Amino acid sequence: MVANLARGAYSALGAGWHKGVQWGVGAPIAKLRRRHAHLRTLEGGPAGIADVLSAEQAIRLPEPFAERSLGRIGNLEVRLARKKSEIRRAQRLRFKVFYEEMSAVPTGLAALSRRDADGYDALCDHLLVLDHTPPKRKKPFAKNRPKVVGTYRLLRSDVAERHAGFYSESEYDLAPLLAAQGHRRILELGRSCVLKPYRSKRIVELLWQGIYAYVLHHRIDALIGCASLEGTDPDRLALPLAFLHHHARAPEGWRVRPLPERAVAMDRLPKESVDPKAALQTLPPLIKGYLRLGATFGDGAVIDRQFGTTDVFVTLPVEVIGARYRGHFAPAG
Repeated sequence: MVANLARGAYSALGAGWHKGVQWGVGAPIAKLRRRHAHLRTLEGGPAGIADVLSAEQAIRLPEPFAERSLGRIGNLEVRLARKKSEIRRAQRLRFKVFYEEMSAVPTGLAALSRRDADGYDALCDHLLVLDHTPPKRKKPFAKNRPKVVGTYRLLRSDVAERHAGFYSESEYDLAPLLAAQGHRRILELGRSCVLKPYRSKRIVELLWQGIYAYVLHHRIDALIGCASLEGTDPDRLALPLAFLHHHARAPEGWRVRPLPERAVAMDRLPKESVDPKAALQTLPPLIKGYLRLGATFGDGAVIDRQFGTTDVFVTLPVEVIGARYRGHFAPAG
């Protein structure tokens, strides 16, 4: 299984969800409509993202959301895919990163099509980062279209419930989490990757600006998914796995465990043997970024031999994200 939150662990994240970008510059998303928070109470909805953002006002994006630009920095834009051809281009990017650059082994169909695709693609929204820089050499009569250089796949709980469930359920038993948090709107993040020459803080910031705009629009209360450590020998990964187990394990109610036949213990070292500073240096930048945001991790890992990784489960309630980061990722307005 593709590790949902960690494909393409970009070095830009190691500095910690960077500052300095003027969110929403030149993007229609900046024109937000404000709405009184008591309307949500009248609707009978559970406390969620609207309550986190403000005690008095909830933010709601104008429709049609799918057609909007969610942010732009120079020639780089983030938005949702609008047609099947754009999804196919995201699949080709995923194949290039997962199979050609990384150690994933393609199936026969994937090898023939040169696309990373599965049945969930039709159910999910696809977040894209597009490069609008004109090509240096334009082919005669060719239509000029932006280049897909980054992508994330987004699956909401209401969509998952109507179909085959969450993608990460192939590795983890989500039933206890969904029973405990069923009143919340949950978003699963997956199939994330960025083309190698574009792995910079600008791309990561654009992706997260897009994700946060999506969170606001759909009133998402929590993010879930898988993150990956490179390698399939858990003993060689004992330090980072034990660190996550002892210092960042999710509380009950959010704690997810692997399917019994796939479970790998994470407490491979006693707590007193774990040097947190040394352990942090062994973690992929993306996992360190989630830790900074307040994410916690499930009880147990899963080995994904097709992709050559060891996966851990991430839970991130929006309410635990500090105001500093929410303000950084929120669209201007």
